[in-house]
Amino acid sequence: MMGEQPFETIVGAHHAEIYRYLRRVTSRAAEAEDLSQETFLRAYRAYKTLGPDANVRAWLFAIATNLGRNHFRSEKRRRVAHQAVSVESREADPEGPEDEARFGEARTLLESTVQGLPLKQRLAFVMRKIHDLDYDAIGRSLDCSAESARAHVFQALRKIRLSLNGHELPPARGVETSPLNMEQPR
Repeated sequence: MMGEQPFETIVGAHHAEIYRYLRRVTSRAAEAEDLSQETFLRAYRAYKTLGPDANVRAWLFAIATNLGRNHFRSEKRRRVAHQAVSVESREADPEGPEDEARFGEARTLLESTVQGLPLKQRLAFVMRKIHDLDYDAIGRSLDCSAESARAHVFQALRKIRLSLNGHELPPARGVETSPLNMEQPR
């Protein structure tokens, strides 16, 4: 049984990341806040049944993913075409207003492309490329195998690449690797 670590330390360690994850997949701060609160409420209720070797971070992502999935099912009718995934701000260090405008256009295209992905692909992409979860954890969150999770990320990357074809993204400052680096399924 888990219980040894106070639940407050779990919230302190993981709340910000779970909120950012939900913010990226919902595109709305208020919805992300509601869903992250619900995630930790449900986690609190089930916390004592969690095994001592459980991966708490992956468990919280699974709860958040299920809540997000339910949210999207109920929201589907009301979704607006211009919703965008909030990709972390990356300063472009533009040379001038044209580069800044080009960067803004490319970013908008990227955000709308990610938002337009099928739900499982979008969730897998955000968990892998933004939150750096492994495929086993993504698979558990999406209720599929690690191989299927890898395939969801691969398909998301392929669709993003096709959408961005011909649109050059300006180089980002302070970013070692792009989240769009192609990842081959094994």
